[in-house]
Amino acid sequence: MDLHRPFIDELTRPNPDDPRTPDEGQSVMRRVEDVLDVWFDSGSMPYGQVHYPFQNEEWFDTHNPADFIVEYIGQTRGWFYMLHILSTALFDRPAFRNVISHGIVLGSDGQKMSKSLQNYPDVSEVLDRDGSDAMRWFLMSSPILRGGNLVVTEQGIRDGVRQVILPLWNVYSFFTLYTNAAGGTGGQASGYDAKLRHDGYADTLDQYLMANTGDLVRNMTAQLDSYDISGACDELRSYLDMLTNWYVRRSRQRFFDESVDAFDALYTALETVCRVAAPLLPLVSEEIWRGLTGGRSVHLADWPDAELFPANPELVEAMDRVQQICSTGSSLRKAANLRVRLPLQELTVVAPGADALEGFAAVVADELNLRSVRLLDADSASPEEFGIEQKLVVNARAAGPRLGKNVQQAIKGSKSGDWSVDDAGVVTAGGLALEPQEYTLETVVAEAAEGEGSRAAAVLPGGGFVVLNTEVTPELEAEGAARDMVRAIQQARKDAGLNVSDRIHTTVTATQDVVDALLANAELVKTETLTLELETVAADVKEPQVSVAKKVEA
Repeated sequence: MDLHRPFIDELTRPNPDDPRTPDEGQSVMRRVEDVLDVWFDSGSMPYGQVHYPFQNEEWFDTHNPADFIVEYIGQTRGWFYMLHILSTALFDRPAFRNVISHGIVLGSDGQKMSKSLQNYPDVSEVLDRDGSDAMRWFLMSSPILRGGNLVVTEQGIRDGVRQVILPLWNVYSFFTLYTNAAGGTGGQASGYDAKLRHDGYADTLDQYLMANTGDLVRNMTAQLDSYDISGACDELRSYLDMLTNWYVRRSRQRFFDESVDAFDALYTALETVCRVAAPLLPLVSEEIWRGLTGGRSVHLADWPDAELFPANPELVEAMDRVQQICSTGSSLRKAANLRVRLPLQELTVVAPGADALEGFAAVVADELNLRSVRLLDADSASPEEFGIEQKLVVNARAAGPRLGKNVQQAIKGSKSGDWSVDDAGVVTAGGLALEPQEYTLETVVAEAAEGEGSRAAAVLPGGGFVVLNTEVTPELEAEGAARDMVRAIQQARKDAGLNVSDRIHTTVTATQDVVDALLANAELVKTETLTLELETVAADVKEPQVSVAKKVEA
């Protein structure tokens, strides 16, 4: 019953592979008492598993070193080490070409995951509620594949659904909704004649999407070829953020207008992203790809060819810069409690190479709901002209242990203006270079002079700054009220079960000021909501009341 030494040494058995009978001297199997080292045994796995060199010599010579190996980080000084030692001694070559060394899986209580402790979410519940792709993504995108530890929580799994799976599925749903509305029904999810196109688009948004899709294929190919799975997940997450929060949102009107280029560009992007996402999200990508193409399986399709997508680094850089400007401007609006549907007068952008953004001023204006956008090169305007200055604050608690008594010299330099930031981004105060955690840079905006109106400013990532005119005139307030009503009318359309292309008759009952705002911006409201007839009723009501009815054009 006890299989430890010395009892195991006493056990023997006839060799079942020996064809001789016991009377003929059948060999006996015994435990080898002297084992050099258990790691020596495991390090012999590549050749021991195929009985090399006594058998399979040709196979071994063409299959070793292994392409990659996987084990947890503790094996760097155990199995990984011994594999290399033996392979180098025997064959003068490494045992494997690539390694994925993962960290330790921890339970929700921070301890090592354990069946006995039951310190992890019920797997069956997770698969039933969130799906196996959610669990797979959680593991593939986590720090554990970079050697870090992973705490398994239900929230972490759901974050993958929210950040990746739902955005991808929502874009697919958006695509099918508008293409079916445009072309009826067909064998595929889209009701029009879908084309896999990579070039020849006139709209800069389509060009930007195709360039980004090509970069996605290139980057994910490089990441997966180097076994950087979590890096590939980062690439896909970033791409889907661009696809949903920029391309689709900026292109809604084009789909509404049934632009064939927009349909084809999004079809190409979705079909391609499904193929590169298939190793990471095998079930979701399969469902979407089959719905798009009618094909048998995405897992039988070829990996996309990045060279088919036209590279356009200048456009990608400019559009990414535009998104930074819009994000910064949106933050200023939010800080000033100015809702998105309230139009504002002007945004001034002062940045290096602003001339290259001239063609995107209308995009910034539309995205931030602005009447105008002014672009100035950083060489032609300074922050001081707009009442903007940066203030350096030295963190004495963080800098003190390193600088000692010299920390007071740095503090005095920050207060007297004796500080600077060099081209590499290194901050020096009082002649002393500071570490990033030892200071903060604050943007200070001076009060606007009388008659200049209100303003807010912020520094742009990568250099430059933006200044937002936050003054709200009665005219702007009226247009904002009208845009609020557009949102209410669109919700009424949805509640009534109308199709996205249906033309309607709209009746709005509201207070007199809201009615006046609607009438002053009637064309805007009609265009945005496909309203052929807009009827307004002034009444003393707390909240505007909206009713819509489908109307057939004459």
